[in-house]
Amino acid sequence: MPTFSAPDGTQLAYRMTGDGDPVVCLPGGPADSLYLGDLGGLSTHRRLIVLDLRGTGRSAIPEDSSSYRCDRLVEDVEALRNHLGLPLMDLLAHSGGANLATQYAARYPKNVSKLALITPGARAVGIAITGETRRELAQLRKGEAWFPAAFAALEAITKGTGSDWAAIAPFFCGRWDAAAQKHHAASQPGNLEAVALFAAEGAFDPEATRAALAACEAPVLLLAGEFDLNSPPQSVAELAGLFSDATLDVQPGAGHYPWLDDADRFVATTAAFLG
Repeated sequence: MPTFSAPDGTQLAYRMTGDGDPVVCLPGGPADSLYLGDLGGLSTHRRLIVLDLRGTGRSAIPEDSSSYRCDRLVEDVEALRNHLGLPLMDLLAHSGGANLATQYAARYPKNVSKLALITPGARAVGIAITGETRRELAQLRKGEAWFPAAFAALEAITKGTGSDWAAIAPFFCGRWDAAAQKHHAASQPGNLEAVALFAAEGAFDPEATRAALAACEAPVLLLAGEFDLNSPPQSVAELAGLFSDATLDVQPGAGHYPWLDDADRFVATTAAFLG
């Protein structure tokens, strides 16, 4: 796995899959990027350059733990672009990685050719998701066998009386079969310090980020999953409104990992956007 040096000297790793023009991919979490796989076969259209964020996968643990903060990770992405020798880059990010990609686009708008945000998190721009929004979305799954227990756990979490996050895992997948259960487990972060400090105080300045995004003229794809409790379509639509050239696509029957729920549709949509 190739590596490069971050501005503070931390050695960061990335993997390359497929052929064609490159697209830099940022995982959510922060978690081991292996859960992205080849994004359902997107690698047959583009060469995926998948970054292991610092302290995850094969990237080194930094000496300064405060460098796990999302806004500071922006310079790791810029260092990767320079390492790859890309004047401009297509950038794809999943889940919490969209907070990093959004801040990158705000800081370096002229370095992004296209931006694909897949079931994106939106803390970087201050979009809040209410418990009521999540409950209403969850009701779409009431015909599922696992629904009663999962919904009870969700109710407790939203009311602040429970914390059984594992019990609500089915809500993040379009179908809760053995493959989805294995994939969801593999996507969970292993470096809890990196997770805790990713959104530490000072990591986000929503007002400044929103203002800076006005200078980002790159086309943006925002792909939401119909059933995704983490990044509800309503919130993704609100995020889309912050960009001057945005395309919103809601994938039917999909959860938080749309390339797992319907790889063909996900790849067709994303590949068509990236060109």
